[in-house]
Amino acid sequence: MKLKSVALRFSEHLNHIYDENEAEALFYIALQHVMNLNRSAYLLKKDTAIDHSIFNRFDLILDRLAKQEPIQYILEETYFYGLYFKVDPSVLIPRPETEELVDWILSVCNTDQKLTKGNLNILDLGTGSGCIAIALKKNKPDFHVMAIDIAEDSLTTAEINAELNQVEIDFIQDDILNPTVIKKLQFDVIVSNPPYITYREKEDMHTNVVAHEPHRALFVSNEKPLVFYEAIADFAMENLKEGGYLFFEINEFLGEETIQLLKHKMFINIELKKDIQGKDRMIKCNKAY
Repeated sequence: MKLKSVALRFSEHLNHIYDENEAEALFYIALQHVMNLNRSAYLLKKDTAIDHSIFNRFDLILDRLAKQEPIQYILEETYFYGLYFKVDPSVLIPRPETEELVDWILSVCNTDQKLTKGNLNILDLGTGSGCIAIALKKNKPDFHVMAIDIAEDSLTTAEINAELNQVEIDFIQDDILNPTVIKKLQFDVIVSNPPYITYREKEDMHTNVVAHEPHRALFVSNEKPLVFYEAIADFAMENLKEGGYLFFEINEFLGEETIQLLKHKMFINIELKKDIQGKDRMIKCNKAY
C-alpha cells in the first residue's frame, strides 16, 4: 500500500465527523508521529510503499479518531508555545488561545519596569498539564513559578512535563475554592485558566471534547458561572502584591460580567482582550496600591 492511500483512508473515514481541513490536519499530525514526515515530505513521498506494521499504526490511530477521541490523547503528546507536552485524559488539551494568554503575560513582564527586575513570584491556579506555568518558566528562567491543582493525577502529568522541559516549578495540591496550603503567600503575577463553560453550552460543543476531556476542568454551573473567578479574585486581593497583575482566560460570553466582578473587588486597570478569532478571551488587571 502506498502512503497516499493512507491519506485517502483518513479522508474517507473522518470527513463525516470533521470538515475536510480538520481531517487533513489530523492525517498530517499522525504522519509526523508515525513516520516523522511533515506535509512537504509527504508530497515528495506519497507514492512510497509502506509496510504492514506502519499501515497498522496508522489504522489504530484512525480507528480511535473515528470514535472521536482527540488525537492528542491518542498520541499522548502535544505542543504548546513551542514546547513538547505529554497529555492524558486527566488534563485539558492546551489550546492556541491559552498560548495567546501566555504571550500577553510575557509581553507585560518584558515591558512593565516593576516586572523586569527578575526574581518574580508567579502563581498558576488550576495548572492542569502545567502548560502555562512551564511556558512562563521556560521563557523567564529567573521567575519563581508555583502551580496549583486540585487533582493529584493532573499534578503528576504536570510534573512529568516540567521534567521533560527541564524547568523547576513548585507544584502543590490545593483547592482554590477552599485553599488550605496557599493561604498566605505574596505574588507579583497570578494567572488562571479556570473552568468557565456553563452546562447550557455543553450541547454546542464537539463530542471529542465532551466525551473525553475532564469535566472538572471544563464546566461550571449555569447558576454560578463565575464561581472560580470570584474565589480567585478574593485570593488575589489577599495574596497579590500591591500593583501586582491578575490574568484570566475567560468565557467569551461573560466578558462584561467578569469585568464587573473585578471592579466590584476593587481591581484597577482592567483590560479585556480578544483572541486571534476575535472572541473576548482574556483579561488582565492590577491590585490597587
